[in-house]
Amino acid sequence: MEGFNYGTVATIIRGLCINTIEYPWVVVESLPEEKEVPPEALTVDIVAAGAYDSSDEDTLVKILREAFAAWAFEMAPAGVEAAVKSSISKKLPSCVAVKEGDKVEVFFWIDRDIDAARNRIAERNGTLLEEKNAPLPRGSQTASAEMHAARRANVARNKIALVTGGAQGVGEEIVRGLAVSGALVFIADVNAGESEDLAKKINALEKRTAAIGLNVDVSDEASVEAMFESVAKTAGGLDICVSNAGILKAGGILEQDLASFKNVTDVNYTGFFLVSKYAGILLRRQHFVAAHWKTDIIQINSKSGLEGSYKNGAYAGGKFGGIGLIESFALELVNYNIKVNAICPGNFFDAPLWSDPEKGLFIQYLRAGKVPGAKTTADIRAHYEAKVPMKRGCTGADVLRALYYIIEQEYETGQAVPVTGGQVMLH
Repeated sequence: MEGFNYGTVATIIRGLCINTIEYPWVVVESLPEEKEVPPEALTVDIVAAGAYDSSDEDTLVKILREAFAAWAFEMAPAGVEAAVKSSISKKLPSCVAVKEGDKVEVFFWIDRDIDAARNRIAERNGTLLEEKNAPLPRGSQTASAEMHAARRANVARNKIALVTGGAQGVGEEIVRGLAVSGALVFIADVNAGESEDLAKKINALEKRTAAIGLNVDVSDEASVEAMFESVAKTAGGLDICVSNAGILKAGGILEQDLASFKNVTDVNYTGFFLVSKYAGILLRRQHFVAAHWKTDIIQINSKSGLEGSYKNGAYAGGKFGGIGLIESFALELVNYNIKVNAICPGNFFDAPLWSDPEKGLFIQYLRAGKVPGAKTTADIRAHYEAKVPMKRGCTGADVLRALYYIIEQEYETGQAVPVTGGQVMLH
């Protein structure tokens, strides 16, 4: 079907799977390659059923929901046996074949992780997926304290995550942490080669496909839209979106040029808007068929989003604006069970942003005279460390703890969580 966006279909299928068996399934698209449809697959002719445009999400949801229900009725045992088994066992198709008339246009392969789904493609394995003891829905009032504690320890396990600006610095630390925690992480960065190299290193360490590199310019709308389409086609959807990409160019109001100011604002402020918009579209699509499933958009903001920053107005202004977007988006997206929060870290003194000898903030601030009397970059560092009650900079581990807290908690949205060693506190 020419012009049909199968990423939309994949995301709805993933939501239906989550709704049937509460688990962050992976859905992988593949071309038919003249192969037969597996006998246990769900086959649906979307066009014949009335969907002629993939942007008509309401129609797609109706068609796919009805197809899943019909498949389940056909595959389920009948009579008393069905009534008994329905409470302890649920089934899913591992393959959905989308046809136009007699011709298969595309396959969607479903499994618990991307490697298993890819193996199904290679083996044409359409055997059913079955959960004999389906878990309680998230937030269930009958879930025990022990279940909640176990959930916190595995808050990112098997989830699909995306981190912008993920190829270096704190973004890389977040990516590595999520991968170690069991997530599938899309590493989205303007430096495509670096994101792909990092993915290869992580996958070798984890001995699985734990990371996938993507190219994105968060200040370019077409690039951001294409990134989320790629995520949908590659894995079927998303659970955690970490908007981390950002830049900083120091300069006072009396000397900074407009081009530098706009560059910082385009990436830090407008970029967060674009990432939130297209992440929200994708996550809302899942919500249409899995209304109970909570998802997260998390901005890595800054302590400069909580207080002004001397000779750093472009950066602080964008981060202040980011908090306004967080609170506003949270009020809107809560209707789709999408939580929107921010983490406001202190200074990452050991990251390239600060310590790079040519472009880091230590050298930038030294040249800009931001710290009166400072003669070396070591003087700059000592000055900023002295401002922190805990006498050290922020680390990736500190941010990851806050990230896991935000994902695990279910009753807060629109928050800006400071991780500053006591330097900036909530009021």
